[in-house]
Amino acid sequence: MRNLKSLRMLACVAAVGLTVISCDKDDDDEVAQSTPKKVYASNNADGNITYYDVSDMSNVSTTTLITTSVAADGVYFDNDADLLVQASRSGLGLEGYTNTSILPTGSSISVNVVGSTDMTSPREVAVNGNFFVVADNSDVDGDPLTLDGRLFVYKRKSGQFELRNTLTTDFKLWGITFIGGDLYAVVDADNELAVFTNFLNNSSDANISATKRVEIEGITRTHGLTYDVSTGTMVMTDIGLATNPQDDGALHIISDFMTKFNVVSNGGILALSQQVRVSGSNTLLGNPVDVAYDGSTQTVFVAEAGNSGGRVLAFSNIGTGGNLTPTLNNSLASASSVYLSK
Repeated sequence: MRNLKSLRMLACVAAVGLTVISCDKDDDDEVAQSTPKKVYASNNADGNITYYDVSDMSNVSTTTLITTSVAADGVYFDNDADLLVQASRSGLGLEGYTNTSILPTGSSISVNVVGSTDMTSPREVAVNGNFFVVADNSDVDGDPLTLDGRLFVYKRKSGQFELRNTLTTDFKLWGITFIGGDLYAVVDADNELAVFTNFLNNSSDANISATKRVEIEGITRTHGLTYDVSTGTMVMTDIGLATNPQDDGALHIISDFMTKFNVVSNGGILALSQQVRVSGSNTLLGNPVDVAYDGSTQTVFVAEAGNSGGRVLAFSNIGTGGNLTPTLNNSLASASSVYLSK
């Protein structure tokens, strides 16, 4: 591709005016088309990272990278830096791997960006600039009757993840995601969604409460969430009953999310009539613990931890919801997290 671009640049230099603009646009389009869409997945079975090239949903390829972890959760990929990060549940810290995008499947990778081992039960990772926030759902005070969790805030610099501060919440945590400077978090063990406005302004160790908590009608117990900025869509997962990991899970898709969420008062309910729900035996959703969403193709990707031992699923035909059949169904034992890079 480099030789082709060089010839095109010479042609552009020889031309004038609008032709130059047209050439620049073609080059941009070529670069955009050459960037593949990949869904990265972590798991709690062996700690390796698997990614799926989903640029063409009719021809999905799979690559597995071997890590030193034996269990992992939140996963993230920075395409510009070629940096792959996961929260290790066996190592109890963030692990960063560089220059992984060209490695063949089965390659062993070593940690290049290291962090301290501060956590007890790390789950989802949310990223804002150089800040990496990890939700930890362990019991902070040792009393199961008082619900709590912790948010570990790390800053990436000089090849390290440096712990800036730890924030203790008054509810159990699992999935988290940033929308601008606000951190949205599922309230584990029930059907609520919470938001911490201007989250990173909390720069010291402290106990914090959410700015607002809202019930999401129709959900039994939520775990995963993601937000697509381009379409204003929030997607959340419902794992149903913890005792049934096979077939009582669901997805909730909320279009125009910010408008709907903002008009609900603290402690109020976001009605099921304002959502699209995907559930039923055809979906293979039993314990969907994490989710990613491609707004450009309206495709939902799911880390399904329970059904048949674990899967990575995709739904490309959400429509009005219902008992849909996945358009992608790949086995991945104890799948725990998914992240879409494009």
